[in-house]
Amino acid sequence: MFKEQLSRMIEGHTLTEFEAEQVMDIIMEGRANDAQIASFLTIVHMRGESIEELTGFVRSLRNHVVQLDHGGLPLIDTCGTGGDGHSTFNISTASAILVSSLGVKVAKHGNKAVSSKSGSADVLDQLGIPTQSSRNEAVATLKEKNMCFLFAPNYHVAMKHAVNARRAIGFRTVFNSLGPLANPAGSQSQLIGVYSHEKALKMAEALKRLGTERALLVTGGEGIDECSISTYTDFVELRDGEISTYRRTPEEVGLVTSNSKDLVVNNAKESADLIEKIFNDQGNEASKGIVLYNAGAALYLAGACETIKDGVQMAKEAILNGTGRDQLKTLSANKELNVHA
Repeated sequence: MFKEQLSRMIEGHTLTEFEAEQVMDIIMEGRANDAQIASFLTIVHMRGESIEELTGFVRSLRNHVVQLDHGGLPLIDTCGTGGDGHSTFNISTASAILVSSLGVKVAKHGNKAVSSKSGSADVLDQLGIPTQSSRNEAVATLKEKNMCFLFAPNYHVAMKHAVNARRAIGFRTVFNSLGPLANPAGSQSQLIGVYSHEKALKMAEALKRLGTERALLVTGGEGIDECSISTYTDFVELRDGEISTYRRTPEEVGLVTSNSKDLVVNNAKESADLIEKIFNDQGNEASKGIVLYNAGAALYLAGACETIKDGVQMAKEAILNGTGRDQLKTLSANKELNVHA
């Protein structure tokens, strides 16, 4: 079946949602070899995936993920597709920590670095925040501290069948889009950074078809998979079954446009150091601003405020009054952070 679908795809055919789910099932169950998987990923990369294909792929991925049973807690996730090539510090991870300090429960989903200088798991390790806890520990941390980290390889076990092919071809694939759409905790609300606005529109439509309650997909004008502090941000919002789009500048949410060069890091240690400075209100203007922006968007998504601008103000106050700093300290373990009263 897999070979037949490959032949059809090479000839220009796209898969139906059901066919896409079947094809991904074959990959996830180890019934396709590395050459077949590499061919499949290359074809999809070259022509782009349809909404039907994306929906089917995600449905299969969700069916094969190890679920986190948390008893139906209201959750959000902040996650990016990666692969934007900007080498920024771990913005969505810092934002997740800040948002969790304000009582919003965050099931942060992520991995070690693949296409970036520092993956979310890498920077959390540097900050002393556990990344490979058991499912019971993750649920307990979520309930007690408002945030847990879900290390992708521990939950997307079936993805191991595609690892060699992905590594061999070396370029960004459809899996970059699929991962953020398949949170193991089944977060009802998702803030997803996407490197392409066109891709974000497709992902929002797929989430709509899959029954996601609320999502906010963001693309910085320079191609960053975050809300941008240096230019405009394109938003795609899914709410009550409807998709809307809009654009915002930093000034429109109460921030100042800043130079994105100040966001670049070379490794996880530099990223962690910068995050500690931000939570001590000592980071540069750009790094503080972009964390506040993304945290503000997440707070808006979670229903903690009426607008993104209001969320930015809430996040700013959490930095100024030490709420964020205290949460960073609470989440950390086995490490003496540079966190001052």
